Amino acid sequence: MGLLVGRGECGLGIRFVREGNGFRRKRPLKYEPSMQNDVKQRIGAVRYLNTKPLIFGLADLAPNAELVLDLPSRLADGLAGGTLDIALIPSIEYLQDPAYTIVSDACIACRGPVLSVKLFSRVPVERIRTLALDEGSRTSVALIRILLKERYGLEPELRPLAIGAGVSDVESDAVLVIGDRAMHSPGGPFAEVWDLGDEWCRWTGLPFVFAMWVARPGFEAGELETSLSAARDLGLANLEVIAASEAAPLGLSRPQCVSYLRDNLYFYLGDRERRGLERFRDLAQKLLEAKSSAAAPNDAEPHLVPTKTGVRPFHRKPTLPA
Repeated sequence: MGLLVGRGECGLGIRFVREGNGFRRKRPLKYEPSMQNDVKQRIGAVRYLNTKPLIFGLADLAPNAELVLDLPSRLADGLAGGTLDIALIPSIEYLQDPAYTIVSDACIACRGPVLSVKLFSRVPVERIRTLALDEGSRTSVALIRILLKERYGLEPELRPLAIGAGVSDVESDAVLVIGDRAMHSPGGPFAEVWDLGDEWCRWTGLPFVFAMWVARPGFEAGELETSLSAARDLGLANLEVIAASEAAPLGLSRPQCVSYLRDNLYFYLGDRERRGLERFRDLAQKLLEAKSSAAAPNDAEPHLVPTKTGVRPFHRKPTLPA
């Protein structure tokens, strides 16, 4: 997802295949679920700190639902394959599938500095030629590539930064880092440090949406829409409780944890967030089209994100539940 506090899988293993003039997602084998009212509804989320306010008390608020905590890539595949009914997925995943539906006004967004998604550059930004990318977030990868291309005309050579590796472990002009290791500044020196949330918000004047609750095609969320919003409200009312259990394992103090959740993240998907999502979609599509036109005719993957995946054209506008 766009910003992940904790450890997890990269989420870059999704494949796309050519279909006509565009691309479609190569989905896992799909099963036909039982009648919706006869089985527990399955909700997927990640285990990271930024998700905790959205799932606080959800088991009690939605007793007929099963909460599945998994890695971002597996959640995306579960939603695509029908093994999950609703999942908190990255915005880049939502935008590339027009059959997905947003089912809640709860989300993970920012309206300024996000703290946990940063670019550490050893040279002035305009001189970046090589960029190492944290493998934990496809959305943040797309975001930094958009910012560098649109603001500086840069398309640096991309290199991987493996999960668990530090900034000093890779030789590149700049490194994109997410999660708790972005919150703990690595040793410098650095010519520039970007907080990507702050850079996006100041450049566009709009919030940035990292993830939202999305339903698979054909699933009617019903009362779950209310439950997801209620869990968000309950979580935000209990940030001290969340910090008490989550801060220490991440090397944060309780006040730091509360401040991050309260001051750096925004959990409401409103009109400004929707417009920010549309702006991100348009810029991602522009970057995709540029990469597609430059690709070889037999290249089935015009990589918007690095090496192992691509994204298909974004045919949709983000819509909110009624």
